[in-house]
Amino acid sequence: APMLELGVGFHPELTGRENVFLSTSIFGLGRRQTGAIYDRIVDFAELDGFMDGPVKTFSTGMAMRLGFAVATHIQADILLVDEVLAVGDRAFQEKCLARMAELRSRGCSIVVVSHDLPLVQRYCDRAYLLVEGRIAAEGVPAEVVARYGREGAAIERAHAV
Repeated sequence: APMLELGVGFHPELTGRENVFLSTSIFGLGRRQTGAIYDRIVDFAELDGFMDGPVKTFSTGMAMRLGFAVATHIQADILLVDEVLAVGDRAFQEKCLARMAELRSRGCSIVVVSHDLPLVQRYCDRAYLLVEGRIAAEGVPAEVVARYGREGAAIERAHAV
């Protein structure tokens, strides 16, 4: 389940409810299966009073919440997360991290792409440092983060020139 850009793929003219059913159908869920998880998705996203309005009226944060809720309730084996926790308030970010920990405990593999180094250290079992699309370091998150700390400024300066 990709969360590369939450809310991308939502049709702005459709309601939140219609977008949930459309999104889950892309992942192979039928109406009955989506109906069984719909209330949990809406509860997680905290959007109960908004689901019958068009998504074009949602704020970016609301669309992100709904996208995260859909992606984490479809029972995927692998979850791809790219900087999605950069949006939203701290309480919702913590709620998302708790949900990802729950999925991980159930055996879901989670790939997190982030510049949030404390998040990488706190959450990940293994880390990779990519420089110009190539693996520059891999291993225990604390070691990779330390290497990034030593070399990151030089890497960023080289790209700024």
